[in-house]
Amino acid sequence: MSTHKVEQLVIATVGFFWCFLMWFSTAAFSPSIAAHYHLGIKALGLLASSAMWMAPIGRMAAGWAADRFGAPRAFAVVLAVCGLVSIASAYTTSYPLLFVERILVATAGVSFVIGIQHVAQWFEPREIGTAEGLYAGTGNAGAGVGALLLPRIFGTAYQAAYLWLGVGALAIAAWYLARGRAAKTVARRQMARRASGWKGAVFVWSRYIALALMLAYAMSFGLEIALNAWLPGYFVRGFQAELLALGFTGVAGVQIAAGTFAAVQSFTASLFRPFAGYMSDLFQRRGWTPLPFIARTLPYAPRLHWLGIALVLITLAMAGLTAAGLSGSLHGSVAVLVVLGTFVSFATGGTFALVPLLFPDRPGLAAGFIGGLSTGGGIVYPLIFAGQSDIYSGYLRVALTLFIPFVLFYFWASRHERRPEEHGVFFTARAAPAE
Repeated sequence: MSTHKVEQLVIATVGFFWCFLMWFSTAAFSPSIAAHYHLGIKALGLLASSAMWMAPIGRMAAGWAADRFGAPRAFAVVLAVCGLVSIASAYTTSYPLLFVERILVATAGVSFVIGIQHVAQWFEPREIGTAEGLYAGTGNAGAGVGALLLPRIFGTAYQAAYLWLGVGALAIAAWYLARGRAAKTVARRQMARRASGWKGAVFVWSRYIALALMLAYAMSFGLEIALNAWLPGYFVRGFQAELLALGFTGVAGVQIAAGTFAAVQSFTASLFRPFAGYMSDLFQRRGWTPLPFIARTLPYAPRLHWLGIALVLITLAMAGLTAAGLSGSLHGSVAVLVVLGTFVSFATGGTFALVPLLFPDRPGLAAGFIGGLSTGGGIVYPLIFAGQSDIYSGYLRVALTLFIPFVLFYFWASRHERRPEEHGVFFTARAAPAE
């Protein structure tokens, strides 16, 4: 059985890695696209934001589909559709049509919650943090790989990249259908299917702890994907003189440099995510509960404390990123991005070490809600970054106006010492209604 669960983890991870590669392949070539179609900073911010437009609702639908139809079928459909549209976008010469097609390709990002549900159906609670961390961290690395390697492999020929990414997606979709298995046992599969009705969805969506975890994921993964889409353009516009001084010239050279520096955050957030899941498991085994505001007697209380620590660290690092930018230090900005990416991984890994434990009967619905609405941060943050008087101050603005309230709400929702998942707007203090 252990061999089977490892195989399912590998299949889900490869599928998510490729989806992530497609999702942010637009950002990897944003300097080329901007130069070709003469886009300004506002249009560049809109292009960066558009990669997340389909994710909030799309992930909620994908989580429901994973529970209802099984992860292999749902994942294969996402890969196939996005692959075909990616191939079509390789032959498009109209920018409005290309913009629409790349929005459709960006629906590849909904695959995350399908894989979360798939892995949760195969691994036990004691190992769920590490397993989900391996899945999500390796998959998330697709964004960094894309930013780092795609411009080096294809230069400014983004059309060729889109073509081959689409072909790869079709091949992986066929593999997922052939070898993927929905759950470890028939009972687990049937339980998820029975709980996928609208009453179960309303129950999950109205839990305070689910809302708190959604905001925590908006602070971490929502921020991560916003930076994936925003940072290549940020380094080109904010540090052009510094890039030229390093010897990078022309659109292709500046694009490679910007992609390299942008990849730092994504790689760090991805590489440390398995470690973050492990740390959540370690906090749980050792019973560490250092924060004074969060419940301490719940069976999973140490995991709540680990996530709370990560959210505070992210908020502080965002202020540091603005300080580094205003100082004009390219090296300092890259160093802060390494730190920020590490803290982001702590929170992303910590969030989905909790979700399957809080909602074991509805893993897809919960993952779709928490992992779906949170991606709205990827839409909002680039628009805030691009809307400031200078290109550096947006990070501090987001920290002060959004992240601090999010952290306070998380502390409030995590204070209950008994079944926090029962506290919410509807069905308060009792279990979810039967389907």
